[in-house]
Amino acid sequence: MAITSANQLELLQTAEAVAREKMIDPGLVVEAMEESLARAAKSRYGSEMDIRVSIDRKTGRATFTRVRTVVDPEELENYQSEMTPEQAKQYMSDPQVGDTFVEEIPPVEMGRIAAQSAKQVILQKVREAERDRQYNEFKDRAGTIINGLVKREEYGNVIVDVGAGEAILRRNEKIGREAYRPNDRIRCFIKDVRREQRGPQIFLSRTAPEFMAELFKMEVPEIYDGVIEIKAVARDPGSRAKIAVLSFDGSIDPVGACVGMRGSRVQAVVNELQGEKIDIIPWNEDQPTFLVNALQPAEVSKVVLDDEAGKIEVVVPEEQLSLAIGRRGQNVRLASQLTGLDIDIMTEAEESARRQKEFEARTALFMDTLDLDEFFAQLLVSEGFTNLEEVAYVELDELLVIDGVDEGTAEELQARARDYLEAQAKAALDAARAMGVEDSLIEFDGLTPQMVEALAKDGVKSLEDFATCADWELAGGWTTVDGQRVKDDGILEPFNVSLEDAQDLVMTARVMLGWVDPAELEAADEDAEDTEIEEGEA
Repeated sequence: MAITSANQLELLQTAEAVAREKMIDPGLVVEAMEESLARAAKSRYGSEMDIRVSIDRKTGRATFTRVRTVVDPEELENYQSEMTPEQAKQYMSDPQVGDTFVEEIPPVEMGRIAAQSAKQVILQKVREAERDRQYNEFKDRAGTIINGLVKREEYGNVIVDVGAGEAILRRNEKIGREAYRPNDRIRCFIKDVRREQRGPQIFLSRTAPEFMAELFKMEVPEIYDGVIEIKAVARDPGSRAKIAVLSFDGSIDPVGACVGMRGSRVQAVVNELQGEKIDIIPWNEDQPTFLVNALQPAEVSKVVLDDEAGKIEVVVPEEQLSLAIGRRGQNVRLASQLTGLDIDIMTEAEESARRQKEFEARTALFMDTLDLDEFFAQLLVSEGFTNLEEVAYVELDELLVIDGVDEGTAEELQARARDYLEAQAKAALDAARAMGVEDSLIEFDGLTPQMVEALAKDGVKSLEDFATCADWELAGGWTTVDGQRVKDDGILEPFNVSLEDAQDLVMTARVMLGWVDPAELEAADEDAEDTEIEEGEA
Protein backbone atom coordinates (compact mmCIF):
# COMPACT_ATOMS: atom_id res chain seq x y z
CA MET A 1 0.00 0.00 0.00
CA ALA A 2 1.41 3.39 -0.98
CA ILE A 3 0.43 6.64 0.64
CA THR A 4 -1.03 8.45 -2.36
CA SER A 5 -3.47 11.30 -2.77
CA ALA A 6 -6.27 8.72 -3.28
CA ASN A 7 -6.10 7.49 0.29
CA GLN A 8 -4.68 10.51 2.12
CA LEU A 9 -8.08 11.62 3.43
CA GLU A 10 -8.85 8.05 4.47
CA LEU A 11 -6.15 8.34 7.13
CA LEU A 12 -7.97 11.22 8.80
CA GLN A 13 -11.35 9.55 8.41
CA THR A 14 -10.02 6.34 9.99
CA ALA A 15 -8.44 8.33 12.84
CA GLU A 16 -11.73 10.12 13.51
CA ALA A 17 -13.71 6.87 13.46
CA VAL A 18 -11.33 5.08 15.84
CA ALA A 19 -11.21 8.10 18.17
CA ARG A 20 -15.01 8.26 18.37
CA GLU A 21 -15.31 4.55 19.00
CA LYS A 22 -12.68 4.50 21.75
CA MET A 23 -13.53 7.99 23.10
CA ILE A 24 -9.95 9.25 22.81
CA ASP A 25 -8.29 12.26 21.18
CA PRO A 26 -8.07 11.89 17.36
CA GLY A 27 -4.60 13.43 17.57
CA LEU A 28 -3.39 10.37 19.50
CA VAL A 29 -4.60 8.09 16.70
CA VAL A 30 -2.85 10.23 14.07
CA GLU A 31 0.37 10.13 16.14
CA ALA A 32 0.09 6.32 16.25
CA MET A 33 -0.30 6.29 12.45
CA GLU A 34 2.76 8.52 12.06
CA GLU A 35 4.82 6.17 14.22
CA SER A 36 3.62 3.09 12.31
CA LEU A 37 4.45 4.68 8.94
CA ALA A 38 7.88 5.71 10.26
CA ARG A 39 8.56 2.10 11.28
CA ALA A 40 7.53 0.87 7.86
CA ALA A 41 9.83 3.43 6.23
CA LYS A 42 12.75 2.32 8.41
CA SER A 43 12.25 -1.27 7.28
CA ARG A 44 12.51 -0.01 3.69
CA TYR A 45 15.35 2.52 3.98
CA GLY A 46 17.27 1.07 6.93
CA SER A 47 16.61 0.74 10.67
CA GLU A 48 19.55 2.99 11.60
CA MET A 49 18.07 5.99 9.85
CA ASP A 50 16.13 8.59 11.82
CA ILE A 51 12.98 8.72 9.71
CA ARG A 52 9.95 10.69 10.79
CA VAL A 53 6.49 10.99 9.35
CA SER A 54 4.15 13.94 9.66
CA ILE A 55 0.48 13.74 8.64
CA ASP A 56 -1.23 17.04 7.82
CA ARG A 57 -4.29 17.31 10.11
CA LYS A 58 -6.31 19.02 7.36
CA THR A 59 -5.35 17.33 4.08
CA GLY A 60 -4.19 13.96 5.38
CA ARG A 61 -0.94 14.23 3.36
CA ALA A 62 1.87 12.15 4.87
CA THR A 63 5.35 13.67 4.63
CA PHE A 64 8.37 11.39 5.08
CA THR A 65 11.58 13.06 6.27
CA ARG A 66 15.06 11.91 7.13
CA VAL A 67 16.74 13.70 10.02
CA ARG A 68 20.49 13.86 10.56
CA THR A 69 22.09 15.49 13.61
CA VAL A 70 25.44 17.28 13.69
CA VAL A 71 27.69 15.76 16.39
CA ASP A 72 31.28 16.07 17.53
CA PRO A 73 33.59 13.88 15.36
CA GLU A 74 34.68 11.91 18.44
CA GLU A 75 31.08 11.07 19.32
CA LEU A 76 30.03 9.97 15.84
CA GLU A 77 28.51 6.48 16.07
CA ASN A 78 25.62 6.20 13.63
CA TYR A 79 26.61 7.33 10.11
CA GLN A 80 22.98 7.10 8.93
CA SER A 81 21.50 9.56 11.44
CA GLU A 82 24.57 11.57 12.49
CA MET A 83 27.29 13.56 10.73
CA THR A 84 30.28 15.70 11.61
CA PRO A 85 30.37 19.49 11.08
CA GLU A 86 32.74 18.90 8.11
CA GLN A 87 30.26 16.55 6.42
CA ALA A 88 27.37 18.91 7.14
CA LYS A 89 28.98 21.77 5.23
CA GLN A 90 27.66 20.34 1.95
CA TYR A 91 24.08 20.70 3.26
CA MET A 92 24.20 23.87 5.38
CA SER A 93 26.36 26.88 6.02
CA ASP A 94 28.28 27.17 9.29
CA PRO A 95 26.96 23.96 10.89
CA GLN A 96 27.19 23.69 14.69
CA VAL A 97 27.07 20.63 16.95
CA GLY A 98 23.41 19.97 17.75
CA ASP A 99 22.04 21.30 14.45
CA THR A 100 19.79 19.02 12.43
CA PHE A 101 19.41 18.60 8.68
CA VAL A 102 15.97 17.51 7.48
CA GLU A 103 15.32 16.29 3.97
CA GLU A 104 12.15 14.91 2.47
CA ILE A 105 12.26 11.37 1.11
CA PRO A 106 9.83 9.50 -1.18
CA PRO A 107 6.87 7.72 0.48
CA VAL A 108 7.27 3.99 0.93
CA GLU A 109 5.38 1.16 -0.70
CA MET A 110 3.96 -0.87 2.17
CA GLY A 111 3.86 -4.60 1.65
CA ARG A 112 1.64 -7.05 3.51
CA ILE A 113 4.06 -7.56 6.40
CA ALA A 114 4.75 -3.83 6.80
CA ALA A 115 1.03 -3.05 6.71
CA GLN A 116 0.34 -5.71 9.38
CA SER A 117 3.13 -4.28 11.53
CA ALA A 118 1.74 -0.77 11.12
CA LYS A 119 -1.70 -2.01 12.14
CA GLN A 120 -0.29 -3.57 15.32
CA VAL A 121 1.49 -0.33 16.23
CA ILE A 122 -1.71 1.66 15.79
CA LEU A 123 -3.77 -0.82 17.82
CA GLN A 124 -1.18 -0.82 20.60
CA LYS A 125 -1.09 2.97 20.76
CA VAL A 126 -4.86 3.17 20.74
CA ARG A 127 -5.08 0.63 23.58
CA GLU A 128 -2.55 2.62 25.62
CA ALA A 129 -4.45 5.85 24.99
CA GLU A 130 -7.71 4.17 25.98
CA ARG A 131 -6.16 2.85 29.21
CA ASP A 132 -4.74 6.28 30.05
CA ARG A 133 -8.14 7.84 29.46
CA GLN A 134 -9.86 5.32 31.73
CA TYR A 135 -7.25 5.76 34.46
CA ASN A 136 -7.37 9.56 34.31
CA GLU A 137 -11.17 9.45 34.40
CA PHE A 138 -11.38 7.24 37.49
CA LYS A 139 -8.24 8.10 39.51
CA ASP A 140 -9.87 11.22 40.95
CA ARG A 141 -13.12 9.37 41.65
CA ALA A 142 -11.58 7.02 44.22
CA GLY A 143 -13.46 7.50 47.48
CA THR A 144 -16.80 8.21 45.80
CA ILE A 145 -19.91 6.19 45.00
CA ILE A 146 -20.58 4.94 41.47
CA ASN A 147 -23.57 3.28 39.84
CA GLY A 148 -23.07 0.45 37.36
CA LEU A 149 -24.56 -2.59 35.68
CA VAL A 150 -23.58 -6.14 36.54
CA LYS A 151 -21.97 -7.80 33.51
CA ARG A 152 -21.02 -11.22 34.88
CA GLU A 153 -19.76 -13.10 37.91
CA GLU A 154 -16.39 -14.87 38.01
CA TYR A 155 -15.47 -17.08 40.97
CA GLY A 156 -17.66 -15.00 43.28
CA ASN A 157 -16.24 -11.70 42.01
CA VAL A 158 -18.71 -9.38 40.27
CA ILE A 159 -17.61 -7.58 37.10
CA VAL A 160 -19.42 -4.24 36.86
CA ASP A 161 -19.86 -2.07 33.77
CA VAL A 162 -19.21 1.50 34.94
CA GLY A 163 -19.70 3.15 31.56
CA ALA A 164 -16.17 3.91 30.40
CA GLY A 165 -14.75 0.58 31.51
CA GLU A 166 -15.11 -2.37 33.83
CA ALA A 167 -14.66 -2.54 37.59
CA ILE A 168 -14.45 -5.49 39.95
CA LEU A 169 -16.38 -6.10 43.17
CA ARG A 170 -14.50 -8.86 44.97
CA ARG A 171 -16.49 -11.43 46.91
CA ASN A 172 -15.02 -10.28 50.24
CA GLU A 173 -16.25 -6.74 49.46
CA LYS A 174 -19.87 -7.87 49.05
CA ILE A 175 -22.40 -7.62 51.86
CA GLY A 176 -23.25 -11.01 53.33
CA ARG A 177 -24.49 -13.39 50.68
CA GLU A 178 -25.45 -10.82 48.08
CA ALA A 179 -26.15 -12.37 44.69
CA TYR A 180 -26.37 -10.48 41.42
CA ARG A 181 -27.56 -11.35 37.95
CA PRO A 182 -26.42 -9.80 34.65
CA ASN A 183 -27.90 -6.33 34.03
CA ASP A 184 -28.76 -5.78 37.71
CA ARG A 185 -28.12 -2.19 38.78
CA ILE A 186 -25.55 -1.87 41.59
CA ARG A 187 -24.21 0.97 43.70
CA CYS A 188 -20.66 0.68 45.03
CA PHE A 189 -17.84 2.62 46.63
CA ILE A 190 -14.69 3.10 44.51
CA LYS A 191 -12.08 1.80 46.94
CA ASP A 192 -8.98 1.94 44.76
CA VAL A 193 -7.88 2.70 41.19
CA ARG A 194 -4.55 1.24 40.08
CA ARG A 195 -2.57 1.63 36.87
CA GLU A 196 -1.47 -1.88 35.89
CA GLN A 197 0.14 -3.53 32.87
CA ARG A 198 -3.15 -4.89 31.58
CA GLY A 199 -4.87 -1.55 32.05
CA PRO A 200 -6.42 0.41 34.92
CA GLN A 201 -7.97 -1.77 37.62
CA ILE A 202 -10.98 -0.30 39.45
CA PHE A 203 -11.75 -2.00 42.75
CA LEU A 204 -15.19 -1.56 44.27
CA SER A 205 -16.55 -2.21 47.75
CA ARG A 206 -19.87 -2.40 49.53
CA THR A 207 -18.42 -3.34 52.92
CA ALA A 208 -16.08 -0.35 53.40
CA PRO A 209 -17.05 2.00 56.26
CA GLU A 210 -16.56 4.88 53.81
CA PHE A 211 -19.42 3.49 51.68
CA MET A 212 -21.85 4.08 54.53
CA ALA A 213 -20.43 7.56 55.15
CA GLU A 214 -20.90 8.48 51.48
CA LEU A 215 -24.47 7.14 51.51
CA PHE A 216 -25.30 9.35 54.49
CA LYS A 217 -23.72 12.29 52.68
CA MET A 218 -26.12 11.66 49.79
CA GLU A 219 -29.18 11.36 52.05
CA VAL A 220 -28.43 14.08 54.62
CA PRO A 221 -28.00 17.59 53.13
CA GLU A 222 -26.45 18.88 56.37
CA ILE A 223 -23.55 16.42 55.99
CA TYR A 224 -23.07 17.39 52.34
CA ASP A 225 -23.05 21.10 53.32
CA GLY A 226 -20.52 20.50 56.12
CA VAL A 227 -22.83 21.49 58.97
CA ILE A 228 -22.65 17.92 60.31
CA GLU A 229 -19.46 15.86 60.15
CA ILE A 230 -19.13 12.08 60.25
CA LYS A 231 -16.27 11.51 62.71
CA ALA A 232 -16.08 7.71 62.70
CA VAL A 233 -17.80 4.65 61.23
CA ALA A 234 -17.62 1.02 62.34
CA ARG A 235 -19.37 -1.77 60.44
CA ASP A 236 -20.14 -5.43 60.67
CA PRO A 237 -21.32 -5.50 57.01
CA GLY A 238 -24.88 -6.67 56.53
CA SER A 239 -25.53 -6.99 60.25
CA ARG A 240 -24.87 -3.89 62.36
CA ALA A 241 -23.02 -0.57 62.21
CA LYS A 242 -22.25 2.42 64.41
CA ILE A 243 -21.67 5.92 63.08
CA ALA A 244 -20.48 8.91 65.16
CA VAL A 245 -21.61 12.38 64.08
CA LEU A 246 -20.85 15.92 65.21
CA SER A 247 -22.82 19.11 64.54
CA PHE A 248 -21.09 22.48 64.11
CA ASP A 249 -24.42 24.27 64.56
CA GLY A 250 -25.79 24.20 68.10
CA SER A 251 -29.36 24.45 66.81
CA ILE A 252 -29.09 21.23 64.78
CA ASP A 253 -29.25 17.82 66.44
CA PRO A 254 -26.79 15.62 64.47
CA VAL A 255 -28.50 12.36 65.41
CA GLY A 256 -31.98 13.63 64.55
CA ALA A 257 -30.82 15.09 61.24
CA CYS A 258 -29.29 11.74 60.22
CA VAL A 259 -32.38 9.80 61.27
CA GLY A 260 -34.74 12.13 59.37
CA MET A 261 -38.48 12.54 59.57
CA ARG A 262 -39.90 9.20 60.78
CA GLY A 263 -36.52 7.63 60.06
CA SER A 264 -36.73 8.29 56.31
CA ARG A 265 -33.07 9.23 55.85
CA VAL A 266 -31.50 6.42 57.81
CA GLN A 267 -34.00 3.94 56.32
CA ALA A 268 -32.81 4.79 52.81
CA VAL A 269 -29.24 3.86 53.86
CA VAL A 270 -30.46 0.71 55.64
CA ASN A 271 -32.30 -0.44 52.50
CA GLU A 272 -29.18 0.05 50.36
CA LEU A 273 -27.12 -1.97 52.86
CA GLN A 274 -29.46 -4.98 52.87
CA GLY A 275 -31.12 -4.19 56.19
CA GLU A 276 -27.94 -3.42 58.15
CA LYS A 277 -28.98 -1.99 61.55
CA ILE A 278 -27.36 1.40 62.17
CA ASP A 279 -26.72 3.07 65.55
CA ILE A 280 -26.20 6.83 65.17
CA ILE A 281 -24.12 8.18 68.05
CA PRO A 282 -23.20 11.77 69.06
CA TRP A 283 -19.43 12.22 68.93
CA ASN A 284 -17.64 13.67 71.95
CA GLU A 285 -14.04 14.86 72.38
CA ASP A 286 -13.92 13.27 75.82
CA GLN A 287 -13.10 9.63 75.07
CA PRO A 288 -14.79 8.07 78.13
CA THR A 289 -18.00 10.01 77.37
CA PHE A 290 -17.78 9.01 73.70
CA LEU A 291 -17.30 5.37 74.72
CA VAL A 292 -20.37 5.46 76.96
CA ASN A 293 -22.33 6.70 73.94
CA ALA A 294 -20.75 4.06 71.67
CA LEU A 295 -21.75 1.20 73.95
CA GLN A 296 -25.44 2.11 73.79
CA PRO A 297 -27.95 0.65 74.45
CA ALA A 298 -25.96 -0.74 77.41
CA GLU A 299 -25.65 1.39 80.58
CA VAL A 300 -22.11 2.03 81.91
CA SER A 301 -21.29 2.48 85.61
CA LYS A 302 -17.65 3.56 85.37
CA VAL A 303 -14.90 4.10 82.78
CA VAL A 304 -11.14 3.92 83.46
CA LEU A 305 -8.93 5.15 80.59
CA ASP A 306 -5.28 4.15 80.09
CA ASP A 307 -4.04 6.66 77.47
CA GLU A 308 -0.56 5.18 77.18
CA ALA A 309 -1.76 1.66 76.36
CA GLY A 310 -4.70 2.88 74.30
CA LYS A 311 -6.87 0.70 76.52
CA ILE A 312 -10.06 1.42 78.43
CA GLU A 313 -11.83 -0.49 81.19
CA VAL A 314 -15.60 -0.31 81.35
CA VAL A 315 -17.59 -1.38 84.39
CA VAL A 316 -21.26 -2.27 83.86
CA PRO A 317 -23.97 -3.69 86.13
CA GLU A 318 -24.32 -7.48 86.04
CA GLU A 319 -27.63 -7.36 84.17
CA GLN A 320 -26.10 -5.09 81.48
CA LEU A 321 -23.07 -7.27 80.69
CA SER A 322 -24.59 -9.33 77.87
CA LEU A 323 -26.12 -6.20 76.31
CA ALA A 324 -22.78 -4.34 76.43
CA ILE A 325 -20.90 -7.22 74.85
CA GLY A 326 -23.60 -7.93 72.29
CA ARG A 327 -24.25 -11.06 70.25
CA ARG A 328 -20.90 -12.74 69.54
CA GLY A 329 -19.17 -9.66 70.95
CA GLN A 330 -20.56 -7.45 68.18
CA ASN A 331 -21.48 -4.40 70.28
CA VAL A 332 -18.16 -4.08 72.09
CA ARG A 333 -16.23 -4.86 68.89
CA LEU A 334 -17.95 -2.08 66.96
CA ALA A 335 -17.50 0.34 69.88
CA SER A 336 -13.79 -0.53 69.92
CA GLN A 337 -13.48 0.15 66.18
CA LEU A 338 -15.37 3.41 66.54
CA THR A 339 -13.23 4.76 69.40
CA GLY A 340 -9.92 3.17 68.38
CA LEU A 341 -9.48 1.81 71.92
CA ASP A 342 -9.04 -1.69 73.30
CA ILE A 343 -12.09 -2.15 75.54
CA ASP A 344 -12.14 -4.45 78.55
CA ILE A 345 -15.66 -4.94 79.94
CA MET A 346 -16.26 -6.22 83.46
CA THR A 347 -19.11 -6.33 85.92
CA GLU A 348 -19.18 -4.31 89.13
CA ALA A 349 -18.53 -7.50 91.11
CA GLU A 350 -15.51 -8.41 88.97
CA GLU A 351 -14.10 -4.90 89.30
CA SER A 352 -14.54 -4.98 93.06
CA ALA A 353 -12.79 -8.37 93.26
CA ARG A 354 -9.90 -7.07 91.13
CA ARG A 355 -9.46 -3.97 93.27
CA GLN A 356 -9.49 -6.16 96.39
CA LYS A 357 -6.83 -8.38 94.86
CA GLU A 358 -4.63 -5.37 94.04
CA PHE A 359 -5.12 -4.05 97.59
CA GLU A 360 -4.05 -7.37 99.10
CA ALA A 361 -1.01 -7.64 96.77
CA ARG A 362 0.25 -4.14 97.72
CA THR A 363 -0.41 -4.81 101.38
CA ALA A 364 1.68 -8.00 101.18
CA LEU A 365 4.47 -6.09 99.38
CA PHE A 366 4.78 -3.53 102.19
CA MET A 367 4.51 -6.22 104.90
CA ASP A 368 7.31 -8.29 103.37
CA THR A 369 9.73 -5.54 102.34
CA LEU A 370 9.26 -3.00 105.14
CA ASP A 371 8.61 -5.51 107.97
CA LEU A 372 5.23 -3.96 108.82
CA ASP A 373 2.15 -5.47 110.38
CA GLU A 374 -0.95 -5.92 108.22
CA PHE A 375 -2.84 -2.94 109.64
CA PHE A 376 0.02 -0.48 109.04
CA ALA A 377 0.61 -1.84 105.51
CA GLN A 378 -3.10 -1.40 104.75
CA LEU A 379 -2.90 2.21 105.92
CA LEU A 380 -0.14 2.89 103.36
CA VAL A 381 -2.16 1.31 100.55
CA SER A 382 -5.29 3.22 101.56
CA GLU A 383 -3.34 6.50 101.32
CA GLY A 384 -2.52 5.68 97.68
CA PHE A 385 1.03 4.29 97.96
CA THR A 386 1.55 1.61 95.33
CA ASN A 387 5.28 0.83 95.41
CA LEU A 388 8.44 1.15 97.48
CA GLU A 389 9.87 4.03 95.42
CA GLU A 390 6.93 6.22 96.45
CA VAL A 391 7.51 5.46 100.13
CA ALA A 392 11.30 5.92 99.89
CA TYR A 393 11.43 9.23 98.06
CA VAL A 394 8.13 10.96 98.81
CA GLU A 395 8.12 14.20 100.79
CA LEU A 396 8.05 13.44 104.51
CA ASP A 397 4.88 15.50 104.97
CA GLU A 398 2.92 13.04 102.84
CA LEU A 399 3.71 10.24 105.28
CA LEU A 400 2.90 12.38 108.32
CA VAL A 401 -0.76 12.72 107.23
CA ILE A 402 -1.27 9.01 107.95
CA ASP A 403 -2.91 8.40 111.33
CA GLY A 404 -0.41 7.29 113.96
CA VAL A 405 2.70 8.23 111.93
CA ASP A 406 5.06 10.72 113.55
CA GLU A 407 8.30 12.13 112.14
CA GLY A 408 10.46 9.36 113.60
CA THR A 409 8.19 6.63 112.21
CA ALA A 410 8.14 8.29 108.77
CA GLU A 411 11.95 8.53 108.69
CA GLU A 412 12.23 4.87 109.74
CA LEU A 413 9.80 3.84 106.95
CA GLN A 414 11.82 5.72 104.33
CA ALA A 415 15.12 4.31 105.63
CA ARG A 416 13.77 0.73 105.41
CA ALA A 417 12.44 1.34 101.87
CA ARG A 418 15.72 2.85 100.69
CA ASP A 419 17.80 0.06 102.23
CA TYR A 420 15.65 -2.54 100.50
CA LEU A 421 15.82 -0.73 97.13
CA GLU A 422 19.62 -0.35 97.40
CA ALA A 423 19.99 -4.06 98.16
CA GLN A 424 17.79 -4.87 95.16
CA ALA A 425 19.85 -2.57 92.93
CA LYS A 426 23.13 -4.15 94.07
CA ALA A 427 21.79 -7.66 93.43
CA ALA A 428 20.59 -6.63 89.96
CA LEU A 429 23.96 -5.01 89.16
CA ASP A 430 25.87 -8.12 90.28
CA ALA A 431 23.60 -10.33 88.16
CA ALA A 432 24.06 -8.07 85.12
CA ARG A 433 27.87 -8.12 85.44
CA ALA A 434 27.76 -11.90 85.82
CA MET A 435 25.94 -12.06 82.46
CA GLY A 436 28.70 -10.04 80.78
CA VAL A 437 27.14 -6.57 80.60
CA GLU A 438 29.70 -3.90 79.66
CA ASP A 439 30.35 -0.83 81.82
CA SER A 440 29.24 1.44 78.95
CA LEU A 441 25.68 0.19 79.44
CA ILE A 442 25.81 0.04 83.25
CA GLU A 443 26.99 3.66 83.46
CA PHE A 444 24.52 4.94 80.85
CA ASP A 445 22.39 7.68 82.41
CA GLY A 446 18.69 6.83 82.50
CA LEU A 447 18.93 3.08 83.12
CA THR A 448 18.50 1.62 86.62
CA PRO A 449 20.36 -1.58 87.64
CA GLN A 450 17.10 -3.53 87.34
CA MET A 451 16.64 -2.20 83.79
CA VAL A 452 20.21 -3.21 82.91
CA GLU A 453 19.54 -6.71 84.26
CA ALA A 454 16.33 -6.99 82.21
CA LEU A 455 18.22 -5.85 79.07
CA ALA A 456 20.99 -8.40 79.73
CA LYS A 457 18.43 -11.22 79.99
CA ASP A 458 17.23 -10.20 76.52
CA GLY A 459 20.76 -10.21 75.04
CA VAL A 460 21.38 -6.43 75.21
CA LYS A 461 24.80 -6.20 76.90
CA SER A 462 26.53 -3.14 75.47
CA LEU A 463 25.75 0.44 74.56
CA GLU A 464 25.98 -0.56 70.87
CA ASP A 465 23.37 -3.28 71.42
CA PHE A 466 21.11 -0.78 73.18
CA ALA A 467 21.48 1.82 70.39
CA THR A 468 20.20 -0.68 67.81
CA CYS A 469 16.96 -1.30 69.72
CA ALA A 470 13.67 0.09 68.42
CA ASP A 471 11.60 2.22 70.81
CA TRP A 472 8.68 -0.28 70.78
CA GLU A 473 11.10 -3.13 71.64
CA LEU A 474 11.89 -1.29 74.87
CA ALA A 475 8.53 0.28 75.76
CA GLY A 476 6.17 -2.22 74.13
CA GLY A 477 3.19 -1.33 72.00
CA TRP A 478 0.13 -2.59 70.17
CA THR A 479 -0.14 -4.18 66.73
CA THR A 480 -3.34 -4.78 64.77
CA VAL A 481 -3.46 -8.34 63.40
CA ASP A 482 -6.55 -9.45 61.45
CA GLY A 483 -8.53 -6.58 62.94
CA GLN A 484 -7.54 -7.49 66.52
CA ARG A 485 -5.17 -5.43 68.70
CA VAL A 486 -2.26 -7.61 69.87
CA LYS A 487 0.09 -6.58 72.70
CA ASP A 488 3.84 -6.40 72.02
CA ASP A 489 5.72 -6.73 75.33
CA GLY A 490 8.67 -4.35 75.82
CA ILE A 491 11.91 -5.19 77.65
CA LEU A 492 11.60 -2.11 79.89
CA GLU A 493 7.80 -2.01 79.99
CA PRO A 494 7.64 -3.40 83.59
CA PHE A 495 9.56 -0.25 84.65
CA ASN A 496 6.87 2.07 83.15
CA VAL A 497 9.15 3.36 80.39
CA SER A 498 6.97 5.20 77.85
CA LEU A 499 7.49 5.19 74.09
CA GLU A 500 8.78 8.79 74.23
CA ASP A 501 11.24 7.90 77.02
CA ALA A 502 12.49 4.93 75.00
CA GLN A 503 12.98 7.15 71.93
CA ASP A 504 15.02 9.65 73.99
CA LEU A 505 17.19 6.94 75.56
CA VAL A 506 17.98 5.23 72.24
CA MET A 507 18.72 8.54 70.49
CA THR A 508 21.01 9.63 73.35
CA ALA A 509 22.94 6.36 73.02
CA ARG A 510 23.30 6.86 69.27
CA VAL A 511 24.62 10.41 69.80
CA MET A 512 27.14 9.16 72.37
CA LEU A 513 28.37 6.53 69.90
CA GLY A 514 28.68 9.13 67.12
CA TRP A 515 26.00 7.48 64.98
CA VAL A 516 23.89 10.63 64.98
CA ASP A 517 25.02 14.26 64.69
CA PRO A 518 23.51 16.29 67.57
CA ALA A 519 23.24 19.37 65.32
CA GLU A 520 21.15 17.43 62.79
CA LEU A 521 18.99 16.13 65.64
CA GLU A 522 18.32 19.66 66.93
CA ALA A 523 17.48 20.86 63.41
CA ALA A 524 15.02 17.97 62.98
CA ASP A 525 13.37 18.81 66.33
CA GLU A 526 13.05 22.49 65.32
CA ASP A 527 11.47 21.50 61.99
CA ALA A 528 9.01 19.24 63.82
CA GLU A 529 8.09 22.08 66.21
CA ASP A 530 7.59 24.51 63.30
CA THR A 531 5.35 21.98 61.56
CA GLU A 532 3.24 21.55 64.70
CA ILE A 533 2.89 25.35 65.04
CA GLU A 534 1.85 25.70 61.39
CA GLU A 535 -0.71 22.90 61.75
CA GLY A 536 -2.05 24.53 64.91
CA GLU A 537 -2.39 27.89 63.17
CA ALA A 538 -4.11 26.24 60.20
